[in-house]
Amino acid sequence: MELKSITPSPNFSLPNPRIQPVIHLNSLEKISIRHESTNKTKDVIALPTMSDILSSSKAQKLDLQLKTVGPFFRITARSLETKNELGRAEGLIRVWLRGKILHLDSIRLRRETLGMEKSIFGIGLFIGAVAIRYGHDCGCRVAELLAINDSDLYHSKLVRFYTRIGFKAVHEVTGSTTGDLAHMLVWGGVGTRMDAEVEELLIKWCTRFKHRN
Repeated sequence: MELKSITPSPNFSLPNPRIQPVIHLNSLEKISIRHESTNKTKDVIALPTMSDILSSSKAQKLDLQLKTVGPFFRITARSLETKNELGRAEGLIRVWLRGKILHLDSIRLRRETLGMEKSIFGIGLFIGAVAIRYGHDCGCRVAELLAINDSDLYHSKLVRFYTRIGFKAVHEVTGSTTGDLAHMLVWGGVGTRMDAEVEELLIKWCTRFKHRN
């Protein structure tokens, strides 16, 4: 998965794009469930909804939009103040032996994000959260990405970032073995293949995207 600053590129047009509707739901909270047989209360953490994530992003002056065509999706982040695009993510929902998989092809951030108070990875997290929630809504259990290895320093930062947010390394794609060829064809480069359980990510991010009045 590539995460880097890019210069503006030609507009991307999708046939009949469907913008993910924004539904205002109650803020994230603990749900108490009382078992009549034991008369005990068990706390269950509700997963952050798409509305929770979008509300949290607006509090950070970000406007996130999701467009889909068939299995493909694109997420764009714009500044509510300047209206400029700050970043985008692309991927698809693919069906495999393990069921549906959220394939995160790339996340790209523009140079404008470097001068913002929010960290470059902070905006990437918002974009990624929309993708993960969308994957969950589509029935995906696993999310996959490639931490691209353009340089040793930047690659190590990417791996640390993805590890911190809940991804785990599953394979080092170096191009030195025939087994790497399939990975390189899919991802278009070398790096660290990483996976995560979609629901576990949403649970881990609960407090980050909890709505605050």
